[in-house]
Amino acid sequence: MSMVIEGGAVVTVDDSGTEFAEGHVVIEGDRIAAVGSGSAPPQDGPVRRIDASGCLVTPGLVNTHHHLYQWATRGYAADATLFGWLTELYPVWAGIDEEITHAAASAGLARMALSGCTTAADHHYVFPRGGGDVFGAVVTAAERIGVRLHAVRGSMDRGRSHGGLPPDSVVEDLDAALAGTQEAIDRFHDPGPGARVRVAVGPCSPFSVSTDLMCEAAELARRNGVRLHTHLAETVDEVEQCRAEFGRTPVEYADELGWLGPDVWLAHTVHLSDSAIARFGATGTGSAHCPSSNGRLGAGVAPVRPLLDAGAPVGLGVDGVASNEAGGLGEEMRQALLTARARYGPQALSVRDALRLATRGGARCLGRDDELGSLEPGKLADIAVWRLDGLDHAGIADPVAALVLGRLPPLDRLLRGGTVVVDGGRLTSVPETDLTQQLHRADARIRTRKVAA
Repeated sequence: MSMVIEGGAVVTVDDSGTEFAEGHVVIEGDRIAAVGSGSAPPQDGPVRRIDASGCLVTPGLVNTHHHLYQWATRGYAADATLFGWLTELYPVWAGIDEEITHAAASAGLARMALSGCTTAADHHYVFPRGGGDVFGAVVTAAERIGVRLHAVRGSMDRGRSHGGLPPDSVVEDLDAALAGTQEAIDRFHDPGPGARVRVAVGPCSPFSVSTDLMCEAAELARRNGVRLHTHLAETVDEVEQCRAEFGRTPVEYADELGWLGPDVWLAHTVHLSDSAIARFGATGTGSAHCPSSNGRLGAGVAPVRPLLDAGAPVGLGVDGVASNEAGGLGEEMRQALLTARARYGPQALSVRDALRLATRGGARCLGRDDELGSLEPGKLADIAVWRLDGLDHAGIADPVAALVLGRLPPLDRLLRGGTVVVDGGRLTSVPETDLTQQLHRADARIRTRKVAA
């Protein structure tokens, strides 16, 4: 059955910035067949019609950085900087297992879907001994909720005994980390068109991973044709530690190890020099901008405008909800705009720039710009329909301004590949009450399982 969405404003986020004050989107199977002004022309065969009157239709949002297991540990270390926050939370995360991770990931993905997100990149790097299949638990959570997942198989091999922050109980040795990463690719990575799950390679960060693991992980990723992801240049403390340990900045260190390029996207990238920004642009290295998390931890404001001007791909990330308790991607559009303007002035980021970061920019970071991020014929039918006819947005003539500057609108529909994931503001796959009860149980269990460093 074909599907037609019509009657609302349509913002395509295509190369030309095409918008229709009242338009339509026609869906055949899992792909967009047509986008245009006014009502859709007559369709052959049975058609499901969705009335989008009073709504704004946009591409589904793309989250480029998350740690879904952290949904079970919100509110800890509320006033700490990154290193202090990690020191407090690593012993807690050492208590996660497959059941806790699945409950947390299901809740996190549900929250993202309800905030307009159809694709999420999750960076999972904590593998406690005896914790079971925690990586697989994230993948099954995405299948349960109905969104696309870019599952980043993380790793750490520098525990406390080797100068790192995490307890030794959650780190792996080099061989185990590489073997686990290869296994994740073999089990879950789908390189084909329209993939629901793809796997990337993601050693956690330069201060929790050895140089050998950084290098060999990059080689493994490129042998398998998958993408690379890690945290980089998030805080001043990290920059200072990197200089002290390696004699260079985090970006210089990453560059030396082959960690810049069009198959790489890096989380945070807050503290970048002008030369580092230029290297991002020249190499096509992507940046996952996480404005709420950066603000929560006092890390700083990423140079989003200079990165965009340099031609680097920039997307938005929620980051783990232990450092962004709200957990929704839609809200990050407003946060990105406000923080950019606070640093660079009122012209730093427009409302349409913010929407592009959350859609097309994220798709570029994940290597999916050919399928995701805009409403164009041939692309996947990942679509968000936002209600703008209520009190919160009445009188805002520009629908994109209403979406980005106002309170995040109610989500009327969310489609992933033409499949309805959210209908009338409710998940179609699982009741929210079930997710809430399972999350309460996971939170209670992890509070009793803190592992000594």
